Amino acid sequence: MKKHSFLISMAIFVIIIIVSFISMMSRVAPPKKNVIKIGLCLYRFDDTFISNVRQEIEEYVKEYEKEYGIKINLEVVDARDNQNTQNHQVERFVSLNYDVLLINVVDRFAASNMIETAVGAKIPIVFFNRKPVDDDLNRADNIYYIGAGPKSAGIEQARIIIDAYNENPHSIDINNDGVINYLLLEGEPSHQDSLLRTEWVIKTLQENNIPINKLNGAIGNWERAQGSALMEEWLNEYKDIDLVISNNDDMALGAIDAIERANNITGIKIVGIDGTKEALEAINAGKLLGTIESDKKEYAKAVVEIAMFAIGKSSLPEDIKSKLLDNRTYDVEQIPRKK
Repeated sequence: MKKHSFLISMAIFVIIIIVSFISMMSRVAPPKKNVIKIGLCLYRFDDTFISNVRQEIEEYVKEYEKEYGIKINLEVVDARDNQNTQNHQVERFVSLNYDVLLINVVDRFAASNMIETAVGAKIPIVFFNRKPVDDDLNRADNIYYIGAGPKSAGIEQARIIIDAYNENPHSIDINNDGVINYLLLEGEPSHQDSLLRTEWVIKTLQENNIPINKLNGAIGNWERAQGSALMEEWLNEYKDIDLVISNNDDMALGAIDAIERANNITGIKIVGIDGTKEALEAINAGKLLGTIESDKKEYAKAVVEIAMFAIGKSSLPEDIKSKLLDNRTYDVEQIPRKK
């Protein structure tokens, strides 16, 4: 009888152990998947250069996944040139516990709200192309900036003009009157690239004694359509245009569009900046004198590698590390392109 009771007690004890184990296992969270969540915030999808950089980032993310054997969830959002929209997009990414944010900021003077939101959640930010003010960039050690130096872009753009003039002055001074009459197409008035590209292209031309005379200039906000509309007005207003200096390729291509619609105008030289695919094609076709190409593959590599470094997933490749100024700022190489 005692033996029978002992066996029953042991059976009950084993059942209790098994039930407890099953209950405990049901409460244990499943192992986390090795997935990195990245939020890519763009100021506008329809900006040609930004679209090119986005494509390269998406490609490099795939390469990174293969190399490190991890899964990356890259979500891309369009702020449609609205800072409030971008603020809400960042808030959403933070609420969903994204690991790192890549931000092409709408308004460089209004990045503080996004920074507070992300920094409060200890989420690193990699800003690129559109640089927030230094006070915002310096608010935390996990904030980075990647861009192509606007000063050097302006200088190199000027050198394309200088080289053409030195080789054959008449190629730019169309009526051979000793003065290059130019028009200036500027990007957004608050964008650091627009301001510095303008300053340094003109300053470099003047320092090299190139005889320039400004006929007119206006803000085209980086857009091809606006560049075209402005150029159409100027073609009706001025008959002695020699040169168009544009802060980017899209506005330069817009100027070409207007010239082609006019049919009977030839000889005007146009220079841009960015090295977009269409701009390079225009150079080969003899429609664009030159451009300054920002290495978009390098842009993408720097953005992704610095993002992964910021969250401790991998160390920086030596070619990125060697160019990272003050450990948080990276300048992308720029290459002059001309026929």
